[in-house]
Amino acid sequence: MADAEPDFDRFDRAILNAFQGGFPVVEQPFEPAARALHERGIECTADELLERIRRLDEEGVLSRFGALVDAEAIGGTATLVAMHAPADRFETIAEKVNAHREVAHNYEREHPHLTMWFVISVADSDRVGAVLADIEAETGQTTYNLPKQREFRVEAKFLLDGPISEGDVDLSGLGPAVEPADRERLTPAERDLVLELQGGLPLTATPYRDLAATIDAEAEWVVRTVKRFLAEGKLRRVGVVPNHYALGYTENGMTVWDVPDELVSTVGPAVAGLDFVTHCYQRPRHEGVWPYNFFAMTHGRSEKESEARIERVREVMADYWDVNEEDWDTLFSTHILKKTGIRLDERASANTEREGNER
Repeated sequence: MADAEPDFDRFDRAILNAFQGGFPVVEQPFEPAARALHERGIECTADELLERIRRLDEEGVLSRFGALVDAEAIGGTATLVAMHAPADRFETIAEKVNAHREVAHNYEREHPHLTMWFVISVADSDRVGAVLADIEAETGQTTYNLPKQREFRVEAKFLLDGPISEGDVDLSGLGPAVEPADRERLTPAERDLVLELQGGLPLTATPYRDLAATIDAEAEWVVRTVKRFLAEGKLRRVGVVPNHYALGYTENGMTVWDVPDELVSTVGPAVAGLDFVTHCYQRPRHEGVWPYNFFAMTHGRSEKESEARIERVREVMADYWDVNEEDWDTLFSTHILKKTGIRLDERASANTEREGNER
């Protein structure tokens, strides 16, 4: 067992492992969810399951219960940016960067030069350059834009020792059969649904029906649309979304690699296949400053576990090319400077049709 894992009982662990994705999209989802636990040796009723998830949410173990939205599929764009912030001006620079509403997340990371890492989220991709120009003018520091070029994995599941340790319960096939829509833009009704989903589902026996009431929609339409959004990739999954710090995952390392360009398409899926890698992307290099073109994020419940997982990534890399010490690095986060979300309302609204408000 990992050193830093908190004290959860067997029921808690089963829930947290089982339902980080694949929760049923039906009007009364806790009934089939409870049956799935029963089939795996966890005795509970639908009411008991609901009450326990509600308690985990109230105690801060969960960030929320509901859907994970793929913001890129909804509209707009986001990009990762690195910057040098001298120690004697670090706080002042952080304040200037954080003052930009387009900056969604900002972290201090361990690196000899690039110590500030932030995410810019905008409805119009043309805005990225303007925001970076403003930040450079205000801080006097060069920014290094690192947009995602290829995504190999975004699967931030944080599992615990205990029942259902593989996290393999998937009930997303329940509910109505749907077909993806042949359009990219949202209707106004779909935009309203996305914005409600971003905040989480109501923790009630009928969450989709109760969400429908808040946007003046029919419950059947909400269920079918959530199912379709899953099929279209607008939603990554539905389930419990844990606060990974509350689960003991306090060590997060952003490993970065200078992978030979001709091997990225091969190495990417191999690293993404490691279940503890939560994010895996190809990003651009910046000559003379940033030699790395491959990012893989790992999380651990102790320093020892984190180091072992990073070493496992290195071993996988070494199966494909001769990895030297100068070919990679790990940047651990030391402080969260800003974490406000990606302003999905603006991005969704910019990608919404004027007509077609059908429910």
